[in-house]
Amino acid sequence: MSSNPVVATVASLMPRAKEELTELVAFKSVADFGQFPREESEGAARWIAGALTAEGFEDVALLDTPDGTQSVYGHLPGPEGAQTVLLYAHYDVQPPLDESGWTTPPFELTERDGRWYGRGTADCKGGFIMHLLALRALKANGGVPVHVKVIVEGSEEQGTGGLERYAEEHPDLLTADTVVIGDAGNFRAGLPTVTSTLRGMTLVRVRIDTLEGNLHSGQFGGAAPDALAALVRVLDSLRAEDGTTTVDGLAGDSAWDGLQYDDGQFREDARVLDGVELIGAGTVADRIWARPAVTVLGIDCPPVVGATPSVQASARALVSLRVPPGVDAAEATALLRAHLESHTPWGARVSTEQIGQGQAFRADTTGPAYRAMADAMAVAYPGQEMSRAGQGGSIPLCNTLASLYPKAEILLIGLSEPEARIHAVNESVSPDELERLSVAEALFLRNLASGAH
Repeated sequence: MSSNPVVATVASLMPRAKEELTELVAFKSVADFGQFPREESEGAARWIAGALTAEGFEDVALLDTPDGTQSVYGHLPGPEGAQTVLLYAHYDVQPPLDESGWTTPPFELTERDGRWYGRGTADCKGGFIMHLLALRALKANGGVPVHVKVIVEGSEEQGTGGLERYAEEHPDLLTADTVVIGDAGNFRAGLPTVTSTLRGMTLVRVRIDTLEGNLHSGQFGGAAPDALAALVRVLDSLRAEDGTTTVDGLAGDSAWDGLQYDDGQFREDARVLDGVELIGAGTVADRIWARPAVTVLGIDCPPVVGATPSVQASARALVSLRVPPGVDAAEATALLRAHLESHTPWGARVSTEQIGQGQAFRADTTGPAYRAMADAMAVAYPGQEMSRAGQGGSIPLCNTLASLYPKAEILLIGLSEPEARIHAVNESVSPDELERLSVAEALFLRNLASGAH
């Protein structure tokens, strides 16, 4: 990278980082305690608390948040009069899905073809290790020049809002001049990127009932209203012929004015099958960063194996709607529920229930923190300028922090570049990205403290 001593220090710390990430990945910390033991998440929280304590953090605490999970907090004092920077990550992870699809066990970090595989390596246990590496590099080269707060969430993937509510109830806890959210990623490996917008999201469960009970399809089919068929009609109404999301009353024509996403590269990153078209209109960046997107996450209906010749009396679906910046998530939720109810055919009984919700986020990229990060990334990624991209996913805490601390600058960086395959089988992290972004974060903190940017 360069002769900068921070660069050399981070490089020397990488073997230790791999050992620590291996230990952290081993916790099956899925915050769905109906599927995975609570002890796994609590074990991961204790591990993180121990790591912070070992680094000299004060006031280290396991915070019991209102959704029944734990977030980990710690404070590392800096020089008198220095700025305060909040570093965020989360230790909870998505379920591994079909473990038979993993080449190596999901909760065992395995090195293969220059990448480290395992659930949470990139999203977002690796983000916590990134923070540790940056702080250790600074401590080895003159000290950490700012006050640092670290918060590591325990239920981000579930969207249950525990940390947001805790922060609102304890507004002084996370106050900071600058916030670094370590849960985003570069546009692609080797291209330094800050994420400046996030789509919000809402989850709605819809249920349709038509009969008192299932009926023989030969005896009653053709006249008896089929709840599953009604549900299919409703779900189909959420998309136009080209696949564009169509929720009555919800605008879907916004444009993205930042970094663009080549169609061919997107097809490759998304692993779209040959001959299958992309959906929607506008540029890829418009579609994934600036416009609403509906996804049917699951349907309750009989599986093909063991199905009987029956007209279904009831059917349910879980529908996700990604909400673009500038649109209130509560209004989008109301529009989605109204759409589902109004498009239900045949007078079928329909009910909708909101399951989760998070607001979209747009950062102010004009402040000194963004200039400090751009300068730091230029050192960590020689010859590359920092790019600005959006992200289709949601981090609801961002809006909570922006509301609580309106003067704070919020930056989103992280390890979730396309090859990481977060939320999918065979998730992995690039150790080169971990190394470079740790350098960038360390130099960013130094630039921020000195004003040299």
